[in-house]
Amino acid sequence: MTDRVFPASKPATATNGAPPGGTLPPPPSVNGNGTANQKPQVYIPSNRPVYRPQPYSRHHHHQSRPSCRRVCCCCCFWSILIFLILALMASIAATAVYVIYHPRPPLFSVPSLRISRVNLTTSSDTSVSHLSSFFNFTLISVNPNQHLTFSYDHFAVTVKSVKSNEMLANGTVPAFFSGNGNKTSFRSVIATSTSARELDPDEARRLKTDLTRARVGLEIEMRTKVKMEMGKLKSEGVEIKVTCQGFEGTVPKGKVPTVATSKQTKCKSDLSLKVWKWSL
Repeated sequence: MTDRVFPASKPATATNGAPPGGTLPPPPSVNGNGTANQKPQVYIPSNRPVYRPQPYSRHHHHQSRPSCRRVCCCCCFWSILIFLILALMASIAATAVYVIYHPRPPLFSVPSLRISRVNLTTSSDTSVSHLSSFFNFTLISVNPNQHLTFSYDHFAVTVKSVKSNEMLANGTVPAFFSGNGNKTSFRSVIATSTSARELDPDEARRLKTDLTRARVGLEIEMRTKVKMEMGKLKSEGVEIKVTCQGFEGTVPKGKVPTVATSKQTKCKSDLSLKVWKWSL
C-alpha cells in the first residue's frame, strides 16, 4: 500500500512571520508628506438611539406663551417710559420759551382808596344787623412783557376787613385787553353794599369790634380769568388772584369821605399758569 499525504488545515508560516514561498505583501504607499495613505474608516452608528417623538404636553405649551405678569410688567414699563419722555419734552419746551421770551406776570397797583360810607346798624327789636358801605379806588394794570399779551375777563372785587376777614363791600371791574408793554388805568372803581346786607350775630360782633378801632385795616381782593397769547401760542382761561394789602383808614362820621393810606401800593398777583393749558 502506498502512503497518502493530506495537506494541513492552515498553511505553514515562516518563523519570522513571513508567508511561505518567500513573497511579501507590497508596502503601503507613501504620499508626498512622507506619511502613509490610510483608508478612511467609516463609522456605522449601530448603537445610535432611535428618535421617538415625545407626546403632546399642555404644560409645556403654556410655558412657551408669555405670562400675564410679564405682559403687565412690560406695559407698566413702557407707560412710565413714555410719560417720562413727555415730561422731559415739556420741561425742555418750557425752558426754551422762558429763555427766549422771559415771560413775567402782570403788575397791579391801587394808588388810592376812598371810604365814603361804612354803617353797621342793629335793629332794637331783633338781633339782625345790616351793613351799608361804599368804597371808591383806582386800579392800574401794567403788562411788563414785550412778547406776551393778556386778555382779562371782568374782575370780581371784594373789600375785606383785615382783622375779622369779613366782607365789607363787593364790585366789578370790566373786561379789558392788555397788549405788549401796555398800561391800563381804571378810575372810580366802586365797591359797595347798598342793599344793606344782613349779618348774623357773630359776623356783626366781629365787624363791630373792627369798626370801633381808630384805624381799620382793609384789603382788596380781585379774581378773574385771563387768556395769554405769545406768538402762535395761546392759552385757555387761567385763574388769577390779585391781592392789595396794607390799607388803613378811619370810618367816616358824616358825608365827607376819608382816604385810606398804604405803605405799599403794589398788589400781589397769583397766576395759576399750567403748561398743558397752552395750545397752538
